[in-house]
Amino acid sequence: MKLKYFFPFFVAVIAAMFTSCSDDNDPTYFDEIRVSQSYVSLSTSGGSTSIDIKANGEWTVSEIPEWLTVTPASGSGNGTITFSADAGEGRTAEVLITCAGKTQHINIIQGIATVSNATCAEVLAGPDSKTYRVTGTVTKIVNTTYGNWYMDDGTGVLYIYGTLDAKGGTKNFLSWGLEVGDQITVEGPKTTYNGTVELVDVTVVKIEKSLIKCDSLTVAGVKTDELPLEGGEIVAHLTCKGSGVAVDIPAEAQSWLGVVASTVGNTPTVTFRALPNAGGDRSATVHFNTTDGKKNYSAEATITQKGAIVEVTVEEFLDAEKSTSQYRITGVITELYTSDKQGKSFYVQDYTGKVLVYRAEGFIEAGAKVGDIVTVVGQRGAYKDTPQMVSGTFENLKYAVTEVSIAEFLAKPDSKETYYMVTGTIDEIANTTYGNLYITDGSNRLYVYGCYPGYGATGDFRKDFLSAAGIEVGDKLTMIGYKDTYKEVIELCGGIYFSHEKAQ
Repeated sequence: MKLKYFFPFFVAVIAAMFTSCSDDNDPTYFDEIRVSQSYVSLSTSGGSTSIDIKANGEWTVSEIPEWLTVTPASGSGNGTITFSADAGEGRTAEVLITCAGKTQHINIIQGIATVSNATCAEVLAGPDSKTYRVTGTVTKIVNTTYGNWYMDDGTGVLYIYGTLDAKGGTKNFLSWGLEVGDQITVEGPKTTYNGTVELVDVTVVKIEKSLIKCDSLTVAGVKTDELPLEGGEIVAHLTCKGSGVAVDIPAEAQSWLGVVASTVGNTPTVTFRALPNAGGDRSATVHFNTTDGKKNYSAEATITQKGAIVEVTVEEFLDAEKSTSQYRITGVITELYTSDKQGKSFYVQDYTGKVLVYRAEGFIEAGAKVGDIVTVVGQRGAYKDTPQMVSGTFENLKYAVTEVSIAEFLAKPDSKETYYMVTGTIDEIANTTYGNLYITDGSNRLYVYGCYPGYGATGDFRKDFLSAAGIEVGDKLTMIGYKDTYKEVIELCGGIYFSHEKAQ
């Protein structure tokens, strides 16, 4: 539920287009590739239609929508391509056939492409490639270049991916002056991408501006949407042309955010107060609502509050919700990326698991490498539902780990502040509970005082790792630890497991 504060003092048919190729030549007559027809019509009851292709090399078919089956989708030389679809209507598509650098465009149509007036719920349940006209309220704008935003009409929420300008152009979304709370009618074809239903490159039919708007947020007279960690008051400055104002605070924010004051007039204000924040960064999107007696109108503002950095294990980080809260993780770098695409990215692992840290600032400058023990701070994000740390900062190179041979390790001075990576073959396990064992390189032998599942393991988390990981005598083991001597026995202590290879 939402907590509401009410202040009573405010009172087309789309014609099938016969496609041309990638230049001005006749679409069916390239030297490299020729088709018997560049327009394919399918029955609304479902079925198949075939065309002939003549090509002087290998060819591929691309841009195939989910509702259409193309057989085969690639080939070489002359042949036949069959286009098939289940029952449906009002669907169009354009597929591409490419050969030797030339591209042939094939138009596919199933039934008559008409524009259907629909609710968001009907669009969500309807077939892909059908064109819909729908009216709703803008609830969130996520891209102001192409015009990607969300619409809600009370029956459901619909994602708009791309908004054309008044002349049908792209990358000109700001020309509409569209804002959260505006009511808008658009039309465009439906598609589904990675499970998300979208209307793509919509045409704007009508915009009705909201009668209420949040002009700004201020803290102590300074324009900002961010409250400090210790809490305090933040003021929303509104313009309202409707009758009355109601404020909705999301249920999940009601424990720390509330309304404490308001003013009247053409430019009313609402004052919120936030409690001190002992956790990570947090935010709440509050809604302001008004009416003209016939329709309801809304606006929104997002209030943020800085929080403490929460120190967590990798497992706790993976279990956290996506948010702007700041988390601190310490662990061992197990993999790193130096490519332009993923530069500054690396995996960090502790005794509970590992996670990708995506492009942490300061990582390259610190000179960190695989095996080093590091501390990073960032937000819980995700890529295709896979958790990762984003907007990160490389906070600390806790221990620069040096890879050495067993012989080199044995010759090092004792120090609990210097960590090494050592590899050897297990020739004896002295204690299976804590993983006390010996490794050898054939000439030298080293006692490992505890093989633990990763950085940070304490207490019972250190126990029985060897059996859990299936590590046995004869396996090749890589460990990280510091050198110490006990009763004249040189030991690798600290016991951070890095990797192992099973005996052949």
